[in-house]
Amino acid sequence: MSKLVEVRWHGRGGQGAVTAGKVLAEAALDAGLYFQAFPEYGPERMGAPIQAFTRISDHPVDLHCQIEEPDVVVVLDPTLLGTVNVTEGLKPDGILLVNTSASPAEIREQLNLRTGRVFTVDASRIALETLGREITNTPMLGALVKATGLFEVEAIVEQTRQRFTKKHMKADIVEANITAIRRAAEEVKEG
Repeated sequence: MSKLVEVRWHGRGGQGAVTAGKVLAEAALDAGLYFQAFPEYGPERMGAPIQAFTRISDHPVDLHCQIEEPDVVVVLDPTLLGTVNVTEGLKPDGILLVNTSASPAEIREQLNLRTGRVFTVDASRIALETLGREITNTPMLGALVKATGLFEVEAIVEQTRQRFTKKHMKADIVEANITAIRRAAEEVKEG
């Protein structure tokens, strides 16, 4: 990596967007990189639209503001596509990753995107099948690292295992999240 990479996460309160941003940042730390990870503070509540931000760089990060021109936008909840301008400020060569069963071409058409790269993954289905709950943050991490090449999938697997074990999650829940990460990395589509 030779530059600053800025990721903006869109989700709803309780979906794990903030946790996903932190796991990504901790993978950067493990790789010897600099990072920032923080949520947008406001009247968040379960189900309300939220944003989180992650910066990763090979040099110290001196910025102390929200990310307005992201390199990558990750959308954990597809219902936000009709209510929040998730692509606002996305760089022309940026990456949009959306949790949806729709194809990348359908999302590009829906959002009238003429530039950048669009990826989709049905993280909701993966989460339901592996976790038994529609918590999409870990599958979206797997899809993100596969789509961007920021890290190897196994780096995110290891960071997730460490973080979730520290949170005293049961071993089967940790492993279900690992399975979700790997599946999403395999199933993410570009179009």
